[in-house]
Amino acid sequence: MILRLVVFLFFTLNLAFALTASDGNATEANSSTLQEAHDLQQHTLSRLAQLQSQADAIDKEILEKSVLAKIYSNYSTLKVLQKEYEAIQKNIDELKLKKRLTEADQALLGNLMLESETIQGKLELLSEYEKDPFKKFLEPPKIEDVPTVGNPLAIIGAISYREKIISDQEEYLSRYRTLESVIEKLYAKEKIIEEMYALSDKEEVYQKRLREIKEEIKTFASLLDIFKTTQNVYSKKVDEITLSLKQQITEESKKTVYIGGLILFFLFMLFFAKYVVKRYMSDIDRYYTVNKALNLTFIVFVIFTLLFAYIQNVSYLVTILGFASAGIAIAMKDWFMSVMGWFVIVIGGAIHVGDRVRFVRGNTEYVGDIVDISLLRMTMHEDVTLTTTLVNRRAGRIIFIPNNFIFTDMISNYAHAGLKTVWDGIDFVVTFDSNFKKAASISKEIAKKYSKGYTDITRKQLNKMRSQYHMKNTNVEPRIFTLIEPYGMKISVWYLTNSYATLTLRSTISAEIITRLHEEEDIHLAFPTQSIYVDKDVRKPQMEAPQKDIV
Repeated sequence: MILRLVVFLFFTLNLAFALTASDGNATEANSSTLQEAHDLQQHTLSRLAQLQSQADAIDKEILEKSVLAKIYSNYSTLKVLQKEYEAIQKNIDELKLKKRLTEADQALLGNLMLESETIQGKLELLSEYEKDPFKKFLEPPKIEDVPTVGNPLAIIGAISYREKIISDQEEYLSRYRTLESVIEKLYAKEKIIEEMYALSDKEEVYQKRLREIKEEIKTFASLLDIFKTTQNVYSKKVDEITLSLKQQITEESKKTVYIGGLILFFLFMLFFAKYVVKRYMSDIDRYYTVNKALNLTFIVFVIFTLLFAYIQNVSYLVTILGFASAGIAIAMKDWFMSVMGWFVIVIGGAIHVGDRVRFVRGNTEYVGDIVDISLLRMTMHEDVTLTTTLVNRRAGRIIFIPNNFIFTDMISNYAHAGLKTVWDGIDFVVTFDSNFKKAASISKEIAKKYSKGYTDITRKQLNKMRSQYHMKNTNVEPRIFTLIEPYGMKISVWYLTNSYATLTLRSTISAEIITRLHEEEDIHLAFPTQSIYVDKDVRKPQMEAPQKDIV
């Protein structure tokens, strides 16, 4: 508007100066006025260019730093394209209503149809901005299920969850600050356009730009109001969750420290009890039993402490275990039976740690000492015995025996109820013409001599066992049996020996018997013999070959 006044003033002065061209002073004034008008015009154009540059810089900054501005730009483009599409469709409908179309009308209709298809393709690309385009921007981050801190491991998850929602809150607040910043820049741009409108003579252009910027500010201002309400609700909810998690973490940390201290106390008492037992208990078997009992007691205390501390509803756990027991028993039959076997072994007392046992599995025999009994299996250390000498030819192995084998396989205990002796026998054969009675007497004498100590021990132990078992034959003296064999008289010597060293006494008694028998002239050891009868070789006379006549 100012520019138009300047131009109008310029032409008016020129006309006045033309009418008074004769006046010299008027000519000089005209020149001065023209120069001022030219300078004013240049200044206005420079200011307009400067303001336009500032407006462009604001647009660029908004587009670069705000996703919301890009969304609004696409939304505005969609609205413009929709209006253009409606206008084109209206023109197309008007042309189609005509009865006759000229060549120009047909060409125009073709161009309109082509333009309509182009705009329709653009509208399909921008269709996501048609309904509620700012929903994703305004919608706060989804708050997932809030974890409950019920055990020490849940503390880590709770801390991670709290940090996540705090981070989401900061990101959401950054969106709010971005929207405020965009609105401030739009207000600054509005002032720039108003100044440009005042300086320029292009009223329609700058009026349109002012309407657009005011519409954009209005849209963003309404979004800011909605955003502010949503942000307040979301922030309060996040603060409530973080405060609740903080309290739960603090309480669970205190609870964990208390339970950890209680377990450490139990552990200290365990080591103290083990130290006292080890120092004042000399019996190795009793020390092992007490040590296992202390370990089991400690484990039970720890399990019950954890159960009562972290299981809120124990009856619920019992109900679940009751329903699951059938499935567990089928799926883990062997383990379940091994646990049952452990109860039978421990409560029944059939086998103890340190017992010498013989285990038969299929066609294989194992003889050794039980060195450990766990919940699922027994551990046996194989020793050098008659079985390893005659059958396996191996010894020193560690054999693991599942506890459930006690229900299905043969397990012999050589040291049950403190009875640590067994009957062992030595057999030898003398000829029929030998003095087998003397041989039997010598064998019995030697057996009594070397097994006397084990005989006395066994007698005392059997007397104690009579109160628990119905035992008829309690004779513990060495026994001699004389039996007829195909090639002589077999003398079987039986005596009591240490269950853990049968081969040692067998070797000693065998050597002594052979030495004594060799000293007797009327005793001869027999062994399997075979008689071979050879008939005289009677050869038949050799037949002469038939003679042929020579012609």
